[in-house]
Amino acid sequence: MQSGISLIRPQPRGLTQLLALIVLLVFASLAQAVTEPVKSPNDSNRYRYLELDNGLQVLLISAPGSTKAAASMNVAVGSGDDPKNREGLSHFLEHMLFLGTEKYPEPGEYQQFIKSHGGSHNAFTAFQDTNYFFDIQAGHLDDALDRFAEQFSAPLFTPELVDRERRAVHSEYTSKLKDDGRRIYSVKKAVSNPDHTFHQFAVGNLETLENTDARPLRPDLVEFWKAHYSANLMSLAVYGPQPLDELEAMVRGRFDAIENRDLAAKVHDAPLMRPEALPAQVTVDALKDIRSLTLSFPIPSQQANYRTKPGSYVANLLGHEGPGSLFDVLKQEGLVESLSAGTGMDTGTEATLEIAMSLTPEGLERRDEILALVFAYIEQIRDEGISEDRFNEMKNLAQIDFRFRERSEPVHEVMRLASQLRHYPPADVLQAPWMMEAYEPAQYRDILARLTPDNVLVTVVAPEPGIESPSQTQWYQTAYERQPLDIPSVNEADTAGLAAQLALPDANPFVPESLGMVSGNTMSKPVLLSQQEGLSVWYARDTQFGTPKANVYVSIRTPLAQASARGKVLTELLVDAVNTNLNAWAYPAQLAGLDYSVYSHLRGVTIRVGGYSDKLHLLMTRILSQVSDPHLTQQRFDIARQRMIDGLLNKAKERPVQQTSEKVQTLLIEGAWNTEERLAAAREVTLDELERFAAELFSQTDPVMLAHGNLTEAAALNLAQQIRAMVLQQAAITDVPRSKVRALPKTETVVPLTVDHPDTGYTLYMQGRHDGFDERAAFRLLGQIISSPFYEEIRTNRQLGYIVYATPFEMLEMPALGLVVQSPEASAQEIDQAIAEFSSDFEETLSDLSDTELEREKQAVISKLKEQERTLGEISERFWREIDRGATDFDSRERLVEAVKAVDQEQLLDIYRSAALERHRALQVITTPPDEETAASPQARPRPSEAPAS
Repeated sequence: MQSGISLIRPQPRGLTQLLALIVLLVFASLAQAVTEPVKSPNDSNRYRYLELDNGLQVLLISAPGSTKAAASMNVAVGSGDDPKNREGLSHFLEHMLFLGTEKYPEPGEYQQFIKSHGGSHNAFTAFQDTNYFFDIQAGHLDDALDRFAEQFSAPLFTPELVDRERRAVHSEYTSKLKDDGRRIYSVKKAVSNPDHTFHQFAVGNLETLENTDARPLRPDLVEFWKAHYSANLMSLAVYGPQPLDELEAMVRGRFDAIENRDLAAKVHDAPLMRPEALPAQVTVDALKDIRSLTLSFPIPSQQANYRTKPGSYVANLLGHEGPGSLFDVLKQEGLVESLSAGTGMDTGTEATLEIAMSLTPEGLERRDEILALVFAYIEQIRDEGISEDRFNEMKNLAQIDFRFRERSEPVHEVMRLASQLRHYPPADVLQAPWMMEAYEPAQYRDILARLTPDNVLVTVVAPEPGIESPSQTQWYQTAYERQPLDIPSVNEADTAGLAAQLALPDANPFVPESLGMVSGNTMSKPVLLSQQEGLSVWYARDTQFGTPKANVYVSIRTPLAQASARGKVLTELLVDAVNTNLNAWAYPAQLAGLDYSVYSHLRGVTIRVGGYSDKLHLLMTRILSQVSDPHLTQQRFDIARQRMIDGLLNKAKERPVQQTSEKVQTLLIEGAWNTEERLAAAREVTLDELERFAAELFSQTDPVMLAHGNLTEAAALNLAQQIRAMVLQQAAITDVPRSKVRALPKTETVVPLTVDHPDTGYTLYMQGRHDGFDERAAFRLLGQIISSPFYEEIRTNRQLGYIVYATPFEMLEMPALGLVVQSPEASAQEIDQAIAEFSSDFEETLSDLSDTELEREKQAVISKLKEQERTLGEISERFWREIDRGATDFDSRERLVEAVKAVDQEQLLDIYRSAALERHRALQVITTPPDEETAASPQARPRPSEAPAS
């Protein structure tokens, strides 16, 4: 090398400088090329990665034409960093960062700014990460980023807000006390290695976040922030329509003010499960009627293997649902209802591979057989499943998906990318989830070698599982029992007959081959192609996203589906049979980018098929054959009926506000049969009755179809002909009218619900006078204006609960305003009094609203209505909703926008006074404990003599 350099002859000084500049530019462009993220060929966005002087990683996304902007900051700090004596501190810090900064000291200013400009914001705390995010009207991104950046560089941690917000965290904790997901997770923590910080309580409550003179919370909070938050542990993603240079200018000068304390992310090198504690079985007592079986195997971290994804390769086989798969054999035997496989939490040191199943009652009894069959299938994968052809098929499907990737919501995009910047090089951050670069059989075998009976934690969840010596988790009072896994019982289980049915998946016949686009311009709205034999066929060619995909909807409306609660139950049982019969055959289609759903609704049954248009017709044909002649068995009927009964019983165990809001809908929507009516019907129906019902269901129909996307008119008409021939041939055409919302009486109606939960649920629904566009526009605007002040007063100032929101509560185009609160301490009467006081005070706020402020709020509503549709599916859904409501001019969105523009302050005040102050046409649904009388309190407003009929 050195002799080569000596041969270069000296150059004139000017030329030397020019060459040096060229070399510098070449190296600069090479450096840029190295860090330029590799993007999908279908991605029109522009990207720029940069690292600020303080070590903060930044990814800028310029999306020309986007009406929304968004940003997300990921901090490599989470609940795993909590001090042992301050569990929940990282979560509490997440809450506090929103509540005022040096430049913007008012605690509600950030939320009000975001909300008033058509946006939303939130954050979450995970084990190793905390993620903060918002979206907003694109033109206000600069000012939003100014506020966002301040939260990380100059938070106030105002002393008087510290005690108030710890109560909000406590409310968040109590709201989930009877949530089985949170309770089961608490058991997972309890049985983990006590030396691992995953073992700790992550949420926090009044006890762990104690704030007394002897032990003040704020100093610990500030110390934690200084000891853990540092620019070099942060990654920022910013998305907007602005050019990259403009986005970069918004970031520089703001986010480089975040202090770089040169910290290192915590390394969690203790094992998640102590090796000597495995194998083990944990039995958990569930509150709801749910049954599940989960196998968790400790494996090495897979983060470094993102280019080859051995965990995905193995999980793809374990979780396959095609003919002969583990799931298919277990479901055909009537033992499981669902099965999934994949990597669980990955700490960077260790991970888990999880196989999770929901069980039938019989499956719960025969779980040793299930475990034995799981290990038999793992052995079959070891022996026969490692195949380069199989890898190439997975790789090909991943490449197709990446090639034709559709854009997601900006806020979801920035959340994902800010998180991924921590784990992937900038060049790979966009493509990492789809990368499968090389066939690595040794890596697959390494994982499979760890999937053994002596390296597993088996978790069984069931209601009242008969635990002999229960332990109880500290914070969620969940009863559980841990025992050594009885491997001999598993090994001795007689599964020879079932094991003989197991088979690895064949080559996928649905892999798309023709990926071209049909000719012709994108149509702005569907046209009616045909109405032959009563089937209305709507069609719109759409190739604007450059993806060879289409969506086809078929609604078979029938009067039998809505005639009674019994009809509703039988329709759902029939749909279950159809989906069960389709599952194994159709699963490969889902892997190949096709998806489908068959579901019941108020007017009948809908079939939706979407994805790559190449083989879409094959999937539709198979679905139609099942719908027209479903295979019904006693075994499946018994399982589905019990599952339905369990689901209906579980509704009484949902969180209070979920029950109050659902009660509003079942009371007011015609044909929305309530839980008690459906439960009574489900307990009585028989297989014979279902068979008769299946034969009659489509004897009278009111069918309609939409074909939208990369399809020709001829293809759409061919699909319509299939529908007529296979489902509608013997059907008489009838009219099935759309359901309506019952009108409330002028005086307020109060409906109490008995709910076994420590929190109080409260929903106040205030109905509009009619469903005209002017009324709908006014209620949407009112919901927009009241949302932030309501949250600030009821949740932040009064601290009545963690779940607090005001929202437009539109059902079937009938406008309404909803005020929702779930409180761990206040009674329904206290909540109602607080809302009445807020409503009275807010009248003045609404009266004083300036023209500028009103126009700003209008633009926030309009921006949501006109938000850019980013996928074919979003447009398909809008067209389908319009067809359902009979609005076949397809201009409801535009008409609503014009109506919002026309709303004036006098109209708003008139509606507000009628709805919120006088409570005309209001329905208040509240929860009461089981030991209290169900009558409404005398303090509640007068009620009419009876509630609306259900």
